[in-house]
Amino acid sequence: MGQTRLYLNASRDEAQAIFKLLDARFDEEGLPISLFEADEENGRFEVSVYVDGNVEQVAGEMREALASLPREPEIVEEAVPDIDWVAHSLEGLTPVRVGRLLVHGSHDRPLRRIGDVAIEIEAGLAFGTGHHGTTAGCLKAISDVLKRERPRTALDLGAGSAVLAIAIAAMARIPVLATDIDPVATRVAAENVRLNGVGSLVETHTAPGFHHRIFAEKRPFDLIVANILARPLMGLAPDMARHLSPGGTLILSGILERQRRAVIAAYQNQGFRHMRTEAREGWVTIQMKR
Repeated sequence: MGQTRLYLNASRDEAQAIFKLLDARFDEEGLPISLFEADEENGRFEVSVYVDGNVEQVAGEMREALASLPREPEIVEEAVPDIDWVAHSLEGLTPVRVGRLLVHGSHDRPLRRIGDVAIEIEAGLAFGTGHHGTTAGCLKAISDVLKRERPRTALDLGAGSAVLAIAIAAMARIPVLATDIDPVATRVAAENVRLNGVGSLVETHTAPGFHHRIFAEKRPFDLIVANILARPLMGLAPDMARHLSPGGTLILSGILERQRRAVIAAYQNQGFRHMRTEAREGWVTIQMKR
């Protein structure tokens, strides 16, 4: 039986209030809850609860938890398809090579060469097979940074498939924290981490922004990679400054070329220095130093 997603669409402030109420209500039951920006242009967010059991009961409990809100938001029910995501997500995709890094599916294992840092990704529901310009840009930036620097710890914020976390762990052999707001993505990330033999180095968690105890336990990080979207990245600038080591490196992507200046300015206001920007397919990857 497949999983069901119960979600609500709201403004940023409304979504944050909804998330807090639902998180408090379902904390003991352990139901996965996520908050993410569904429409950046219009500032709309979705709060989702993933249900394996009685959907009507959970929907009723959600309404009870949200009864204190001025306006009762509409709860939308969506079935999470129970399909072969491995075959579906990688159908027709070719391997992606960035220097020594090779990102590929299981069907392309024979294409690996001696000396490759090969990353096998069966991306499933999570973003990040290496084919998107932002992911490829981050992979190149990671490769460049690790040629010059020797970070001791790293964070992959908004990890998706965890391809970036796996790349860091495989190349630098350092502990990496990989987090995402979506529990489905976190589950896929954990599977990819295990598949690539870096389970002793990469730790995966579901966490919105920096609101999770794990960040306080693991900080500071010498390297942070965040492939998200421009607006949330700008809002996270103060938290990034608090969690990055002095002299540490920040790699940001998920940013359109026209958004580059605004993102850089937000981080310069927090004491970051802009090092370089590289463009791919209309997207940019920005490197900053603290």
